[in-house]
Amino acid sequence: MRARRTSTGAAVAAGALAAVSLAFAPSALAVTPQSATITADCGSFGGGAATLTATQDGTAATITVTSSAITAPIALSQDSISSTLTMVKASGGTTAFTGTKNPAMAAGDPVTVGPLSGTVASGDSLEAYGGSLQMTVFGITITCTATGAQSPGPFVFD
Repeated sequence: MRARRTSTGAAVAAGALAAVSLAFAPSALAVTPQSATITADCGSFGGGAATLTATQDGTAATITVTSSAITAPIALSQDSISSTLTMVKASGGTTAFTGTKNPAMAAGDPVTVGPLSGTVASGDSLEAYGGSLQMTVFGITITCTATGAQSPGPFVFD
């Protein structure tokens, strides 16, 4: 009976150690690069440099867009901008990232939207050039397009 308790205790300890090891194991980067820059043209709403930051968890991915060159025309409350970022697939077609996530912004603050959520497949290569970012604020749609390829290159998802 005593040997059975010892082996049960050892198995529980080994399982706990394995779980702790997994919790502290470094996570692999699933998307490369993690961020890229573009120059965006938003028509009469302005334009300039913007940074796209991507994350991936399996087939779920997010992209956040930030730009100090594109500013809020008026004060905006948190989660008040409805956004769709359309990225072009190297294999053909597009992938859309959507959401209503944004921080509160005062008039003149740099614009940030996201994280915007989308679905990707392993090996997807996505580029902003040829796609668009549509932001709807108080019923007004602002469309921004990249004026050239993103740098350092397209997002490639694992």
